[in-house]
Amino acid sequence: MSREWTNSEAVSDQSVYLILRDELKWRNVFRLAPGQVTTIGRAPTNRVVVPDDICSRHHCEIYQADGEWMLRDLGSRNGTLIEGCRVTDDWPLSDGDQIQIGECSLVFTLDISRPPDSDISLESGTETCDGLPSVTRGSPEPEIVFRRHKTRYHSGGGAEAIGRDRASQELAKMYRLALEMGSTRDIKELSEIVLEGLVSESKVSIGAVLLLPKSVEQPEPSQLQIVAYRTAGDETYEKVSNSLSTIVLNDWEAVLARDIKEDSRLTDKASLQKLQAYSVICAPIRTKDAIYGLIHLYTTQGGSHLELDDLDYTLAVADQFAVALEHLKEKIHLQDGLAKAKDEAKTLRHQLAIESDLVGDSPAMQSLKDTIARVAPTDATALIRGESGVGKELVARAIHFSSDRRTGPFVCMNCAALSETLLESELFGHEKGSFTGAAGRKIGKFEQADRGTLFLDEVGEMSLPIQAKFLRVLEGHPFERVGGGSPITVDVRVVAATNRDLELAIEEKTFRQDLFFRLFVMEIAVPALRDHASDIPVLAHYFLQKFSAKTSNRVQDFSDAAIKQLMEYQWPGNIRELQNTIERAVILARNATIEPADIQLSTRTSSAKAGAVGESFKQDNRDISLNRLEREHILNTLERTNWNKSTAAQILGIERSTLDRKLKRYKVSRPSRSGRDSG
Repeated sequence: MSREWTNSEAVSDQSVYLILRDELKWRNVFRLAPGQVTTIGRAPTNRVVVPDDICSRHHCEIYQADGEWMLRDLGSRNGTLIEGCRVTDDWPLSDGDQIQIGECSLVFTLDISRPPDSDISLESGTETCDGLPSVTRGSPEPEIVFRRHKTRYHSGGGAEAIGRDRASQELAKMYRLALEMGSTRDIKELSEIVLEGLVSESKVSIGAVLLLPKSVEQPEPSQLQIVAYRTAGDETYEKVSNSLSTIVLNDWEAVLARDIKEDSRLTDKASLQKLQAYSVICAPIRTKDAIYGLIHLYTTQGGSHLELDDLDYTLAVADQFAVALEHLKEKIHLQDGLAKAKDEAKTLRHQLAIESDLVGDSPAMQSLKDTIARVAPTDATALIRGESGVGKELVARAIHFSSDRRTGPFVCMNCAALSETLLESELFGHEKGSFTGAAGRKIGKFEQADRGTLFLDEVGEMSLPIQAKFLRVLEGHPFERVGGGSPITVDVRVVAATNRDLELAIEEKTFRQDLFFRLFVMEIAVPALRDHASDIPVLAHYFLQKFSAKTSNRVQDFSDAAIKQLMEYQWPGNIRELQNTIERAVILARNATIEPADIQLSTRTSSAKAGAVGESFKQDNRDISLNRLEREHILNTLERTNWNKSTAAQILGIERSTLDRKLKRYKVSRPSRSGRDSG
């Protein structure tokens, strides 16, 4: 390149410029002021910032001395080249000199109207940071000026590349925009907020958000749907250049294009001529694993060109938009799932309430219902007592669904079903690794029942250590999970049930007296079925309708003989036994009416046999303690059942585990002559 002037010919007030080429495009123009040193380097404190890692933080400087413009290398790591020659000393600059720093080139010139290369022109109307016209490439086809895969705002060097003032302003805008994104409730509202942030107070004429209806591997522009658009004037949005959209959808890169009006690939010339698009930004709304759509921004005729900084900012907003969109979709999915779960819980709660209805019109049942009506609203601890199978859990459910806690959880726990260690874990929960098999944290029944009711069946089977911890919770003290150290406080109403003689257990020191009185705030005695036998026909028909609806065998009624048979039976298993008997009859019935042959009753003790035991003691005319009476009655029952403990327990109306404890307490074992225990 020939030198057309010498430094001696320069005058102090003559305009001199540096043109910076960035990413293979001539982009920024800097005016060199006489008497001012222009520093060049990677650090943001330089007047000319070179975004290249090869460039040193303070690479070189240009200054004027004795009317000449000079370049001095500042000891850079990779050196400075002028016309291919490495600068060692102060180098005088001439018009047209090309300065090479890594992959970046700068041209020292007096006349910016003359292009540095033959295929590059300077356009008016677009200003640089110095208020000078920028340099762009002219082309009859749409020109993709820049492409970006990752915005400069994503890394710490973003502020260096765009300057502190603009960076502060745009990052502040992005921060406010991110806050607004987080408060949105649906996708359309989110899209509107994003566009408002991009279009308002900018040179963008029109903007739009186009989303794909669902995630697809090979998205097409035709699949994009306009979710929102914004205009600075009266223009309406038209899809511009499917070719650009295809590039962005395929490459997941944002593009900035100019001279879009010359694109021969546009499908709608009429709308484009009406729109008169001037420059376009097309940015992908993408995360690491998915692309959700595009953001289109463009200026119309008479507006300013969109620049690289606009592309960076749009891509940064698009990336933030994608994250917010993903979170919003997840939130909507969770809300839908929660609404569905609430509906299901409401339905189940309704079903539980129906199944909690106590069936029967006898005076005994009316008295029980009246007691429940008085106890339920008080929120007091209740102790339900009665034989096995009388429906103590139904009474507990009725208390819950008649109380102010009806919308809260109803949690059941059988204290006789687990060992001491497992019972403590079930009631109070445990932390991961607190014992062998504790693979993770477990929430106990008390926490599950927070703001609801906890029903503890067979409460008399608790061990003394568990009783002590249970009592503290009943008294309002916080508890800790097994293996945990954080105190937990819950709001739970406790309803307990037992068929055990707790007073006797207190005397035998197997049940705490203070716990008994804490549970004995309200006592509800549930009568045995034989004590309200008039309800047997009502209960039988209730169970008939329930089980016939669940099976294909549509049984409709009982014969009079079948009802008589049910009335004469003593029902040692109470309502549970009646329910199982009716279910079996519905399955076995051959006709629409249940007959006595369809009813299979147990061959257990009849009322005559049951009375015979008491009569023998009555005739004996001896003073017999209750413990001895119970011991002999248990032995008598075991002898009649050939020591089948399961059958004996059902006859006695107690659990099998309770029978074992009583045998241990009375030191009773099967005589060796009777052979092996078959229970």
